Amino acid sequence: MKKIITSLMIILMIVGAMTACSQNNSDNNNDGKKLSIVCTIFPEYDWVKQILGDHLENTDLTMLLDNGVDLHSYQPTTDDIVKISNCDMFIYVGGESDSWVEDALKEATNKNMVVINLLDFLGDTVKEEEVVQGMEGEHAEGEHAEGEHSEEEDPEYDEHVWLSLKNASTLTSFISEKLGEIDEKNAADYKANGTSYIKQLDSLDKNYQKTIKEGKHKTLLFGDRFPFRYLVDDYGLSYYAAFVGCSAETEASFKTIAFLAKKVDNLGLNSIMTIEGTDHKIAQTIKENTATKDQKILSLDSMQSTTSKDVAAGATYLSIMTDNLKTLKEALK
Repeated sequence: MKKIITSLMIILMIVGAMTACSQNNSDNNNDGKKLSIVCTIFPEYDWVKQILGDHLENTDLTMLLDNGVDLHSYQPTTDDIVKISNCDMFIYVGGESDSWVEDALKEATNKNMVVINLLDFLGDTVKEEEVVQGMEGEHAEGEHAEGEHSEEEDPEYDEHVWLSLKNASTLTSFISEKLGEIDEKNAADYKANGTSYIKQLDSLDKNYQKTIKEGKHKTLLFGDRFPFRYLVDDYGLSYYAAFVGCSAETEASFKTIAFLAKKVDNLGLNSIMTIEGTDHKIAQTIKENTATKDQKILSLDSMQSTTSKDVAAGATYLSIMTDNLKTLKEALK
């Protein structure tokens, strides 16, 4: 039902925007105008920014989710639809949260638009969302075994692919190539910038490997949603959490709290993890139910709430992932 309502809203906005789109399309960059690139979330936006380099000033680069709205609850405005309809390149994640995109693209006025769906491009490396032991599931308890779904259900995929540095390198290379195709005169610059940026990503990846190898613990425990599966799988870490990454739940059952508190005790963890922008209430409750009640509450930034103000203040994908590494080092002591 939610998808049907969203689709109807998108269709109505597209009809209302058609006049503006048609007029804008006559000024498309075929006649030397600026490139127009629209990204849904911050990581995509920053990757493109790094690839553009000095050409950023000649590009109209848009980040749609720029005011802290979470990917899972975002709905496009009419202005967003206009920007998408007429842009030269559109980049989006491609999971369940982006169900509105299909309708938004149907009436695109720029038929030469390059569209990049992150999940589609990553293909078989995309992971199904999983429910691990102790986690509040999407179904009633006992309805399905952990990680399973019925034959009638489509699998739900974990959308948080950007939280893997390896994925970031792969996607940067692909975006660089596609930018070169729509702006051939600057293709060499895009390739060089992308190659330079990938080296930085790979260097940080090596630092993650070293830090995690040297860590005392190999398990993270989240009193929160868990969007970091791609990251922990990259480095062989285990995890426990209150909710799956895309969950809208904010209250954990006593059974979940008790299970997670006992895991903290049994594993001797010195930290309980959260994600950015939460009140940490569940993590605090877990702490209060442990034997020692002396764990630190640490936050990892999943970049789901990064705003244009954060960007203006200097936030980058690399800076946030570097800060996350510092937090991980503390958590794994």
